[in-house]
Amino acid sequence: MNYFFVLNARKFKQYVFIALAIVFAAAIVYSEQSNVSVFSNAEPSAIYSVQTEKKVIALTFDISWGEKRAEPILNILKDKGVKDATFFLSSPWSKTHPEIVEQIKKDGFEIGSHGNKHDNYSTLSDEEIRKQITTAHGILTELIGKEPNLIRLPNGDFDKRVLRIANDLGYSVIQWDTDSQDWLNKGVDTIINRVITKAHPGDIVLLHASDSSQQTHEALPVIIDQLRSKGYEFVTVSELIKQTEVQTTPVEDRTMKQLN
Repeated sequence: MNYFFVLNARKFKQYVFIALAIVFAAAIVYSEQSNVSVFSNAEPSAIYSVQTEKKVIALTFDISWGEKRAEPILNILKDKGVKDATFFLSSPWSKTHPEIVEQIKKDGFEIGSHGNKHDNYSTLSDEEIRKQITTAHGILTELIGKEPNLIRLPNGDFDKRVLRIANDLGYSVIQWDTDSQDWLNKGVDTIINRVITKAHPGDIVLLHASDSSQQTHEALPVIIDQLRSKGYEFVTVSELIKQTEVQTTPVEDRTMKQLN
């Protein structure tokens, strides 16, 4: 009788060990899945550029404050015959500068959202993120007469939650592959060189039309001329996306800070 009891106790311990091993393995798998990159194919992604052999490029301009820089940039685009570009407008700025918004619309340029409050959305609650995006959406829709479906988040800041919420609200999050760094005001030549040396087919170029960027309007004519001399055609972000499969960057959540 004692022998029978000892044998079954040993077997019982083996079963417990196996069960614990299975639970441990499952926990590891779950942990790994929860740490999948924000740019996983199963998750909404931010768009940085598109893969294409065509020499097409999207000039994009963020505006969140000021009234001195936007109109000169619009005039340069018109004088240079650039009919396609994308402007990302913050809703508070748009609400106080409806005449400039109307001019951007009249000139035929694409308009996307730059959010409402100029905060890092990754620091906000889900409810507040949704509120910021929908508030901007309502204001811009009223001003431009159509619903925007592209958004560049303030400071280029986002995390997995922000991407998911923006996607749920019908937005594609647009980043950039070439940062002109015009907002740093390092000099006209520096801005030009950064764009020209980094530009590539399918690229999205970050520029600004806020008053904080004091040299963009001086650099822009040269940027346009030099890109054209290299055979580039200017398109909107939406037209660029239609070209082919978009490119994303396999990195984890991050915060990007810039002056818009």
